[in-house]
Amino acid sequence: MYPWPMGQKDRRRWLRVAQGWLAVGALVSAAAARADTEADDAVREQFRAVYAAAAAGLEADDSEALRAYVLYPYLRAARIERALERAQGAWHEADVAAAEFLEEAGSAPVAQTLRRAWLASLARRASWRAFVDRYDAAAATPALECEHFNARIALRETADLAAAVRARWLTGFRLPSECEPVFKWLREQRELPDELVAERVALLLDNGQASFARVVGARLPSAAAAPLLERAAFIESPRRMLDGLINGSHGDVAPEVVLEAWSRLARNAPAEALARHAALVERAATPEDAHELTLALAKGLAWDRRPEALEHFARVPRAAFDDLGLEWWARAGMWGGDWDAVSTAIAAMSPALQSEWAWRYWAARAAEQRGESDTARALYAAVLGSDNYYSGMAAARLGERVTPALEPMPLDAEQVEAIAALDAFRRVRELALVGLRELATNEWRYGYEQLTEEQRLQAIHLATRWEIYDVAVATATSHGQFNDYRLLYPRPYAAEVAAAVKLTDVEPDLLYGVLRQESLFRSDAASSAGALGVAQLTHTTARATARRWALPVPQRSDLFDPTVSITLGAARVAELLEQFDGQVPVALGAYNAGEGAAARWLPPHAIDSDVWIENIPFNETRAYVRRVLWHSLVFRWLDTGRPQSTRDWAASIASKPTEG
Repeated sequence: MYPWPMGQKDRRRWLRVAQGWLAVGALVSAAAARADTEADDAVREQFRAVYAAAAAGLEADDSEALRAYVLYPYLRAARIERALERAQGAWHEADVAAAEFLEEAGSAPVAQTLRRAWLASLARRASWRAFVDRYDAAAATPALECEHFNARIALRETADLAAAVRARWLTGFRLPSECEPVFKWLREQRELPDELVAERVALLLDNGQASFARVVGARLPSAAAAPLLERAAFIESPRRMLDGLINGSHGDVAPEVVLEAWSRLARNAPAEALARHAALVERAATPEDAHELTLALAKGLAWDRRPEALEHFARVPRAAFDDLGLEWWARAGMWGGDWDAVSTAIAAMSPALQSEWAWRYWAARAAEQRGESDTARALYAAVLGSDNYYSGMAAARLGERVTPALEPMPLDAEQVEAIAALDAFRRVRELALVGLRELATNEWRYGYEQLTEEQRLQAIHLATRWEIYDVAVATATSHGQFNDYRLLYPRPYAAEVAAAVKLTDVEPDLLYGVLRQESLFRSDAASSAGALGVAQLTHTTARATARRWALPVPQRSDLFDPTVSITLGAARVAELLEQFDGQVPVALGAYNAGEGAAARWLPPHAIDSDVWIENIPFNETRAYVRRVLWHSLVFRWLDTGRPQSTRDWAASIASKPTEG
């Protein structure tokens, strides 16, 4: 109701005025939003500059906006950490600042790095009382744990210390130098008996660290050291030591030592193992030992896709097989076309292994090859709903198309906004925007632990909205959520991908499948093997690829630029496709494991692609090829909205690329 009588003309005039004011309000709101965005960008840029200066030990003035910024505690921590490194005797001020900061920060992730830096500083200057008082086992590294032991020894607070040091001693890995004084103390206390030293040596040998095991074992009496050193020799030089055993130059050797060395030789040089097999089996103490040696050889021959594998698997009694042996017996059967062996191996697997989608598919495949068409179709049909590479292969065998089973995760927009407003998640967002992704991931874990189970599912929507895709997918996986394809299969870097596709003619869905599997679109990704950026190329491969394509040769840091990484990644995929005659599975195997490995894996004659993929000897590469094929199908389905054919997945792999 209006507060006064209004005629038709007055109402129209009032409506025009109201609309005008609404338009002005909208313009003002838009201008305010732009101003807020510009202010946010400005403070982020200031933070980046001042944070870098702090890491370099340079002074900088802080604006009022920077002091109010949610990441300002990270800047304070960085400055205190740098001060602790540079104090050179005048540590009091830095110690006070560290103590005050940690008191404020509590258990927040920003405190962890500084806490470790402060403890390391206290240890360097032997401020043991302060170290013990400030020590936090939850934040400790192995080096700091040992420094804590050193501190207690220096302070003569050694009650129950020996037991803790012995627990640290028993590891199969080399420990940092900070631990050596602690172990010396343990020996002086006569708390490090030979039995404990021998146990440590055995753990090191279990991890293949024979060289360091020799160093540790040197303290043992010769009688106690001899069998361990002998095992180390068998690990380091299996061929030479096994030849000595066969030739009679060694005395009795424990069967487990022989099997360990033999398994190494069979895996790395199956042809050489094959030549020694009969002679070694003759020396086996029991039939069971002989069966283990034969099974190890059969697995090595299967990894190398040698036809002799089937013969040796057939010599092993069923009771001597483990599941790994049965898997490789089945794969050898596929490669050799012995589908009866495939069926027999699958039937002998544990129920848990049989229930996996892979072996359900291969049971169907074996039935089909043996002429059991009705059984095969029923088994294929059961695999269709699995939404993975094997469901795509089952569809190909049945002549059907694939429609991924989309299962959207419920979205509670209000709850997502509430999570985004929490301090920890505000820090996640800003750390991601300023390029500190590792710290963003740490903050995510911290904030995630404080959420309810219902909120944790909603947090996946938030991570996707913020384009922190690796966190979104990892969180969804932890909840068993895989099928919200619209949420978990984004298409970031659209302009960069489009340009790379135009340059190389690589299918965009295949390129997106590679990028998703390689890095989950994380531009700062770096692997232990030296692969960098979204496309996970090594610097050497990237430089060589750039030269072949007449592109600018990148520096190492350039690979963290998505434009550079995606362009070179697409170029690499394109040249591998050309090298391997457009055979996508082989090109993908080469992208992951190297073109030399993929070329070695090519069959002596054309073979079905599913058989070829299943016989890739590297677990990582086998899974990689399967996953990229599935990812590519999902991206294509999302793009077209139509059921997808996987008929090309069932094509044959040729024995070698055609000569140009």
